[in-house]
Amino acid sequence: MIRDRAHLLKDLRRWFDDRGYLEVQPPCLSKHAIVDPYIDPIEVGLRLHGDQEQVLRTGYLQTSPELYMKQLLSLGAPSLYGIVPAFREDEVGDLHRVEFTMLEWYQVNESEADGIAVLGDLACCILEYDSYEVLQYRKVFQDFLEIDPIQSGLSELVHLAEKCDPSLAHSMQNDRDGLLDLLLSEFIQPRLGQDKPVILRNYPLSQAALAAVSKDDPQCAARFELFVKGIEIANGYDELRDEQILQTRITEVARKRQELGRRTINAMPQSLVEAMSCRLPQCTGVALGVDRLHLLRSSADSLDEVTPYPS
Repeated sequence: MIRDRAHLLKDLRRWFDDRGYLEVQPPCLSKHAIVDPYIDPIEVGLRLHGDQEQVLRTGYLQTSPELYMKQLLSLGAPSLYGIVPAFREDEVGDLHRVEFTMLEWYQVNESEADGIAVLGDLACCILEYDSYEVLQYRKVFQDFLEIDPIQSGLSELVHLAEKCDPSLAHSMQNDRDGLLDLLLSEFIQPRLGQDKPVILRNYPLSQAALAAVSKDDPQCAARFELFVKGIEIANGYDELRDEQILQTRITEVARKRQELGRRTINAMPQSLVEAMSCRLPQCTGVALGVDRLHLLRSSADSLDEVTPYPS
């Protein structure tokens, strides 16, 4: 298992190195964090000793290297990738760990279509498939559940969610995105990528705070995800570069976290927001779970089988 993981990491680095990407190693600890309604970073108390005083500060183990990689891009860096530890609180299970390995990359001066092509080609190369398929988020909901996920009312979503968990559906009756995630994971995701990798694109705008608006559906975001054998492997964006929209979405995400009873976290600094709006180049970014990729490549059933350390 250790040997297989070493080979996987070499294959991933070779794939990106051969295409001219530069590998970087962003920090795992920061005083800021990516704000997401459903993802909680691990909070760390820091005691910093200066020349004359001791300073207490709260930091966060990073859920993604996104903040620092985008800082590098805004300063003129070319296409980048990193294979780094990532941390998410309360994530435990066969496919979840509090600490895991993330591969994240950014393609400079590339479109969403280019980002999808790179992700699909990488999946086919690493997992030895001949081809991949691209599907629309709205279309799979229409095909599998006979609803439009953007236009359907909350009551209709709750009614469908009750089929898998009535109490959970009731507790989420005012959480549209939570209900859509539940329906996707329970009724649609297990059927995706069974014969070949599937990339799902055009998610609702409310589910992609840092993605640009889709060019072919203004009600959706230019977000795409990779599924193989019913397992979500990667999440990608055509990166948002509009400061005003970004500020609005950050505020909306913070409001939603408060509604869900989640703690307040320090959002990305204003300096990065400004950099993203005026200096971040056109680019696509993708975050991929290396441990899940290893699981699929070795035909394992849980992350414990492909990780040498207990969860």
